Amino acid sequence: QVQLVESGGGLVQAGGSLRLSCAASEGTFSSYSMGWFRQAPGKEREFVAALMRIGDNTYYTDSVKGRFTISRPNAKNTLSLQMNSLKPEDTAVYYCASGPDSSRWPFFSPRNWGQGTQVTVSS
Repeated sequence: QVQLVESGGGLVQAGGSLRLSCAASEGTFSSYSMGWFRQAPGKEREFVAALMRIGDNTYYTDSVKGRFTISRPNAKNTLSLQMNSLKPEDTAVYYCASGPDSSRWPFFSPRNWGQGTQVTVSS
């Protein structure tokens, strides 16, 4: 079973930055593409960013383009989300996810999820 554990969430003022990390079990990156989703209170879970297993292509939802960056640090089995210029509307629980590639946006199908980490942006 794939295990995913997020960390790095917290409270930040609008305009500030946070860096989220996701620790994945061994073999996750060789088997699945990965990404981040978020869910705000009373809203549906939405896609944020993805990093493809093949070719390292990245994809972002329009609302975070130019502000968020998904990457794989040199450390093994980790995924990060650098979040800059944060806005109050970014407040949500952020989830790390992994799954097989898909022809449908966001080009992978999440099957495994972390427990989530809270990000709160104050105005």
